[in-house]
Amino acid sequence: MRHRLAWPVVTLLLLLALNTAFNPGFLRLEWRNGHLYGSLIDILNRAAPLALVSLGMTLVIATRGIDISVGAVVAIAAAVAAWMIGGAVAPDASRFPLWLALSAAVGVATVCGLWNGLLVAKIGMQPIIATLILMVAGRGIAQLITGGQIITVYYTPFFFLGSGYLLGLPFSLFIVAALFAVLYFAITRTALGLFIQAVGINPTAARVAGIQSRRLVVGAYAFCGLCAGIAGLLISSNVKSADGNNAGQLLELDAILAVTLGGTALTGGRFSLVGSVIGALIIQTLTYAIYSLGVPPEINLVVKAVVVFLVMLLQSPEFRSAVRGLAQRPPSVEVRS
Repeated sequence: MRHRLAWPVVTLLLLLALNTAFNPGFLRLEWRNGHLYGSLIDILNRAAPLALVSLGMTLVIATRGIDISVGAVVAIAAAVAAWMIGGAVAPDASRFPLWLALSAAVGVATVCGLWNGLLVAKIGMQPIIATLILMVAGRGIAQLITGGQIITVYYTPFFFLGSGYLLGLPFSLFIVAALFAVLYFAITRTALGLFIQAVGINPTAARVAGIQSRRLVVGAYAFCGLCAGIAGLLISSNVKSADGNNAGQLLELDAILAVTLGGTALTGGRFSLVGSVIGALIIQTLTYAIYSLGVPPEINLVVKAVVVFLVMLLQSPEFRSAVRGLAQRPPSVEVRS
């Protein structure tokens, strides 16, 4: 239980057990029309966008930063893709080639992340202020692209990203797995992971040691924007539309929660990619449990916050030490004269 991933894994298992207790068919998987169907598959598919954003957020937080604009970047990417593919065109037709629309959406999202990184690393703004600017302006940009309307997409090949299947599994899982594999290889097999830890622990010492800390921070924010852009494509593809006002709403908060639940320290330096993915699964499984148990919508966010609060307490070594000290304290003996 001293491993950093122990409590996240235990939490995920407890949530799965809770869902199974109240829904006997929760773990059942069915093979229909060449695809796997079931609650577990649905959770994995819906957790894919959050897992992508959490991977990007992990690098940002590891460098002592924060990005609260990822929800707006998701909306911008979805709006760009939907505008270039959908709009006033005939069904099953695209205004621009699909590859160009996808590349433009991801490219714009990466530029948004690059903008945040430049404000933080070059201008010297506080990360929360720098990303707050894009968080506010990004929604407006997305609505300008969509004209303040919900753009519906009719182009069938675009739907494969968010709702298609490959080898019986949702295609979105392969996108997350590919990005995770590339990032994990870069972190563990190159010096990138060591550089990120050095910058997160002590940026000044890392710069004195010859690490290009500013470029590293800019790259982390740009990668976070790229992840948000891909997540925006998955979300818009799944719902077959783009809503500049609501797409990615509060996704930045879920991403920060997923990263912290996974064991990444908000003070920088210590991070875990696997833990961030587990954190995303915890949040999505918790959301599924809240809705399946019939929790009223007006209090589901409160229930979610309480569960996350308890998990974070259990992950705190200081809290566990305090509880252990109270449990081991000998009872006081009253001395009578």
